[in-house]
Formats: sequence, C-alpha cells, structure tokens
Amino acid sequence: MIFPFRSKRTLSALLFSLTLSAALPVMAAQSGKDMSIWFDVGGPVGGPYARVVQTGAQQAAEDLGVDLRVMYSDWQPQKMIENFKQALAADPSGIVVMGHPGDAAYQPLIDEALNKGIQVTSVDTALPQTLAADQARGFGYVGVSNADRGIALATQALRRSHLKAGDKALVWGIKDIAERSDSTRGLISTLKKAGIKVDFLQISPETDKDPSLGTSAITAYLARTPDVKMILVDHGALTAQMGNFLRNAGVRPGEIYVAGFSLSPATADAIKTGYVQLVADSQPYLMGYLSVVQLVLSKRYGFSGLDINTGAGFVSKENINLIAPLAAKGIR
Repeated sequence: MIFPFRSKRTLSALLFSLTLSAALPVMAAQSGKDMSIWFDVGGPVGGPYARVVQTGAQQAAEDLGVDLRVMYSDWQPQKMIENFKQALAADPSGIVVMGHPGDAAYQPLIDEALNKGIQVTSVDTALPQTLAADQARGFGYVGVSNADRGIALATQALRRSHLKAGDKALVWGIKDIAERSDSTRGLISTLKKAGIKVDFLQISPETDKDPSLGTSAITAYLARTPDVKMILVDHGALTAQMGNFLRNAGVRPGEIYVAGFSLSPATADAIKTGYVQLVADSQPYLMGYLSVVQLVLSKRYGFSGLDINTGAGFVSKENINLIAPLAAKGIR
C-alpha cells in the first residue's frame, strides 16, 4: 500500500525522520551476557606473560559482557589440572586452558566438560589430539606451534648473530613437559644442524614459577663457560630477567647474543640496553582476547572450534621503540 504525500513539508519531515533513525546507534545486547568463563592464564600472579594473557581476556570479557574468573597455576601442569577440576565443579559457561599437561591428562576432563555443556578451548600450548577429536564441539586453539616457534627463533638468531659451526651456545629451556617442550627441542635441533655446540640447562619448577631464582644457575654456567657466544631462553619471564642476570655476572651488553620469547617492559629495556638482541613475540594478548571470543561464539551460536595462529613476529633494537609503549600497557 502506498500513501500519497500531501506536501513537500511532509516529505521533508519524513526524510529527516528516516535519516535521524539511521544515524542513531543500535544498542545490541552483548553476546556474552549471562555467561561465565574461568580462565587459567598459566603463570603466577603478576607474572609478565600471564599478565598480558589476562589483559587480553579481561578486555574481551568487558567487550562481550562476560563474567571472567582468572586462575593462576605457576606454570605447573598438575596445578593446571587441579584448576580445571575446580572450574568444572563450578559449572561455568566456558573454560580456557593452557595445554601444558598434555592430551593424555586433559582430554578425559575436557570431554567431561563438553558433555556437561561447558565449552572449553586452549591457548599457548596446543592439545592436538583433543583438537582433532573435539573441534566440531567447539574446542579450539589460539597460539603458535611450539615446535615451529623454537625452530623460527633459532633460525633467526643464527642468521642475525653470524655464529659459525663450532661456536658454543646455551639453550635454557624445558625438555620434560609434553607439547610445551617442543620449542626447546626445536631450538636445540636447529642449532645442532648448523654445527653449533649446544649446552642445555633445564629450567627447574622453582625457577619456572619465580624467575628471580634463575640467577644462581645462569651465573654458575657463565663462570664455567666463558666461551659461550649465544644464549637462547625458552621462557618469557626468564628472558625478561636476562638484563639483570648478565649485568650481575659482569657480562657487557652485546658480548653474548641473547634471544628469547615474549615481550614485557623488562624485556623491552633489555633490548634497548643491548643485553637481549632478539625476541619472538607470540602475541599472548591475542590468546587471551580471542579465546574468550571463541567460547562465546561456540556457546551462543554453536560454532566449531577455531585454530588461530597468533603469529611469530620478531622484536629487536630496530623496532622496539614502536612496540615498547604497548608492552608497558600489557598489550604486547
């Protein structure tokens, strides 16, 4: 049915009304409203890496209207399992885990949660068997391949440092935690393929939780190995401490080529002062943010799990001035 316009004034008034309506914002309901998510950010309270993951998760929760509860596990796989069981008992809408305990330990618990209608997804360390089995039920992964990131960092460090076959390097990492240790293995294998003599130093559970405890281990190593030319650190919080460690050991900036993972204000300072030369950034803020989005989408609309690569960019003295302000805000 068509209504005739009685005058130009009436037509103008209608057009003005339509234009005004189009300009007004549409107040849609937040898609995560009435949802609760329990999120294990991996490290200790205030840990630099965990803090960035948490910042991303909190921003997503605020954007989507989700009630977020953060858990800390001091990077201990057993504590991650205990946190998951506690979250499961609370019956939230979703749970975000880090995959350090591995598929064998996690998959039965994740299946139990999915069967109860609780969405689950993982970040930082993949659970490949669980992803293959439960992706259609909404289980996903946000992060990078640990094996790939280890190989990529070692390759870049070799290219930029110009070490040659026969030179000595130290890999300070973790070789005994399921998928988590793939990055350490990637660092070692890549250096060995290039003919580098590799020393390995295991990060103890105590140092994994409190990086300041790494002082004695690295100081003792440097005292007995004065010819080491490169140190690759498979731990974000320890990378952040390398400036302090080397300064206390009397090592001059740039005397040893140092590379590691993850940014923080302390790591940015170490890059600027020349104690750390290269950092691989897996962008943990995105892990926090996108995993919350993933759970909301799966819970609200039944989407299958997403498998998101958060990239493997590198930060060095060439680009640190651009990124350091974001590291100070807990975003990079």
